[in-house]
Amino acid sequence: MKRAAQQEVAPLLDEQSIGLEARSVHDDHLSLRLWLRLLACSTDIETEIRKRLRATYGMTLARFDYLAQLERHPDGLRMSALSRYLMVTGGNVTGLTDELVKEGLVQRDAEPEDRRSWRVTLTPKGRKAFEKIALEHEGWVVELLGGIADAERQQLYTLLGRLRVQLSARHERKEK
Repeated sequence: MKRAAQQEVAPLLDEQSIGLEARSVHDDHLSLRLWLRLLACSTDIETEIRKRLRATYGMTLARFDYLAQLERHPDGLRMSALSRYLMVTGGNVTGLTDELVKEGLVQRDAEPEDRRSWRVTLTPKGRKAFEKIALEHEGWVVELLGGIADAERQQLYTLLGRLRVQLSARHERKEK
């Protein structure tokens, strides 16, 4: 059965259809090929999610991520913290915030302890809209990963978790 599965997948992995992975060759180190495959998979999933968000909700992935951060923090976030979580500049967060405030999805209030700072929270309208979009987003991700058996998804999740721990430990050692 393993051989049959490989034969089914092999035609899908030609250089034209795999994009970023085509940069590697069989003689490259396995770690390089693995990294390119992870990058390609992440890019493919992100591209599809971006298309679906745009087509269904007229929303960018940046807006979705912004709203997701606020949903995870019901008491809101300072703009600086939101910028760090989203890994974007303060200017990007300010622009998104301005747009979302105009649409009534978020509100921006002066931070009581520091009047130079702003705290952003979801409005009830924003929370309701995000919950609807997030539910559909989850369904899209489930669909996109649905071609992999549950046990294999769990194994991949576990292995990638080990990789994250290893990378984090390496980073911490270098900072010391």
